[in-house]
Amino acid sequence: TGAIGLYNIGQSCCLNSVLQVFLMNIHFTRILRRITVPPYAAQKRNVPYQMLLLLEKMQCGKQKAVSPTDLASCLSAYRVRLFVQHDAAQLFLTLWNLLKRQMEVPKLVEELSDLYVICVQEHLACQKCSLETKRNSSMLTLPLPVLDSNSHMLKTLEDCLEYFFHPEELTDHNMCFCEQCGKRTPFLQSMKLVHLPQTLTIHLKRFCFETSADVHKLSHHLPFPQDLDFNAVLTENQCQADDNEKAGWQYELFAVVAHSGSTSFGHYCAYIRSLTEFKWYCFNDSEVCQVSWDDVKCTYGHSSLHW
Repeated sequence: TGAIGLYNIGQSCCLNSVLQVFLMNIHFTRILRRITVPPYAAQKRNVPYQMLLLLEKMQCGKQKAVSPTDLASCLSAYRVRLFVQHDAAQLFLTLWNLLKRQMEVPKLVEELSDLYVICVQEHLACQKCSLETKRNSSMLTLPLPVLDSNSHMLKTLEDCLEYFFHPEELTDHNMCFCEQCGKRTPFLQSMKLVHLPQTLTIHLKRFCFETSADVHKLSHHLPFPQDLDFNAVLTENQCQADDNEKAGWQYELFAVVAHSGSTSFGHYCAYIRSLTEFKWYCFNDSEVCQVSWDDVKCTYGHSSLHW
């Protein structure tokens, strides 16, 4: 019946934007609809259940927007503060961890992980004796820097991906202890991609620390495509996966959570492409409107970003 907004209950634009990205993803809501209903006494503190109630409220109501008050109150029981500014990437991680921890059916937890979790392999190689260590680790987002090591602005999303997976030399005060050499030596650090999920989340690290220790927001123009093929961006050496795995590394852009303002204040909106209508919408708290791809491009960034 159309996209539904969420009322701002007090600096909740970040929460509203992240929730809309979750609830507009039909692959996520198919998992959410199959959760076990908790006992009555535990329902108000159960994040998956409160998120499901909010989804039903959005889909069954006829109003243009609904209030996320009950879910926000539920989150406050887990130290998610209300009426404060949040960071979208951190809030996404917090929500996902709560969802995973409170979904009691192992099959659903597995499906949730398949939907969002990234697997990478970290490599460390001593430059003196060639001793190499490998370690697999999981990530919920790819945290891509938008500046290189010389503080030069990277120009495209593809440039950010290439830089993220480019090997880095650890020298001088960054040297590591080598067990074979028995001392601190230069190392080559690299990361290889092992597995990508069905829904890939990329976090653009649009901030830097200046000499005064103040955090500065980076608002420069950085375009991203509607379609992204990792096989065309990364080299063979940057991948630790077979051909069957890499065949699924082709993505269509589904959503963009964008922030306008500075590190100390601002506003969040979400641009989301409906997976059933294939239309783009801008979710600005309670206000929702259909937009074009050219409208989405405003999230590429500039100093006076507006919706």
